Amino acid sequence: MSESGDIEWRISTQQVDYPAAIAFMEARARAIREEGAPECIWLLEHPPLYTSGTSAKIEDLRDPSRFPVFDAGRGGQYTYHGPGQRVAYVMLDLNVRGKDVRAFVHSLEQWIVQTLALLGVEAGPRDGRVGVWVDRTPDGDDLREDKIAAIGVRLRRWVSFHGISLNVSPDLSHFGGITPCGIDDPQFGVTSLADLGLNADMQVTDQALRTAFEQVFGASVRDLPGPNLTPAPAQQNVS
Repeated sequence: MSESGDIEWRISTQQVDYPAAIAFMEARARAIREEGAPECIWLLEHPPLYTSGTSAKIEDLRDPSRFPVFDAGRGGQYTYHGPGQRVAYVMLDLNVRGKDVRAFVHSLEQWIVQTLALLGVEAGPRDGRVGVWVDRTPDGDDLREDKIAAIGVRLRRWVSFHGISLNVSPDLSHFGGITPCGIDDPQFGVTSLADLGLNADMQVTDQALRTAFEQVFGASVRDLPGPNLTPAPAQQNVS
């Protein structure tokens, strides 16, 4: 496990193309496994795009021509990434963190829950539904639950990549091109901090993410700039 302060905390200030992000994550995960490279948390935004997980169903891609679609190779179904959404890619070595996938996913859930608590939002996981949800009652007493954060990870020889995404202020209409995470029940929607009436910007959100990460994972981090990436190839629809 990284010594205290050795986990890199990187924030990219410009939108990052998805293929470039995948290439960096795979290279870093390999370096962690084979060379003892530092673990890394990478915060960024993507241009508008859809990704498909290993459980994605083609019928859940409602509008395949709307944005580029990428096969993510992570767990889960279809999800959206775009401006106003904070993506946190998590490259951690579970070889020294217990090799417990369920505990790791629980830690990711608690990271999001505690981040949102710091921002004034009560949220939590739900049995049978991946991600973190908030209760809404917009129409009288009819309960509705909206998803505010998604989780999708992959492990390769017990080193993680991919991670979480938290809706800060994205265009929620962009989720209309997919059935998010395969859930089409009208009781379950998608929300964001802005949709909840909060004015948390990315800098405030990032500070909350950092504080909650250090609490949940019991580790301090050190700040580094976002990766210096080579230009990514043109985006292509690959689903």
